[in-house]
Amino acid sequence: MADDNSVFIGNKPFMNYVTSVVMQFTTKGESEIVIKARGKFISRAVDVAEVATKRFLKDQLELKEIRIDSEEFKNKEGRDVRVSTIEIVLAKK
Repeated sequence: MADDNSVFIGNKPFMNYVTSVVMQFTTKGESEIVIKARGKFISRAVDVAEVATKRFLKDQLELKEIRIDSEEFKNKEGRDVRVSTIEIVLAKK
């Protein structure tokens, strides 16, 4: 799956992500979008998916798949850190 249909959740204002998801379905004509997040942004990713499916594109999208995982990397202090990840796949009905 290419990354052009992915939305990575971070520090931007919440509605930026919702708008990005909605725009990919409406103007770019994507049939599937992947919302990706790590660590503390996971709950925000869930919120973005919920608002996009239940408010903006009501009855047009379905939750296709949720993938959870964890990634290991070195933090700034050089310690090994494990962070949870989520990928929420939304698809047009």
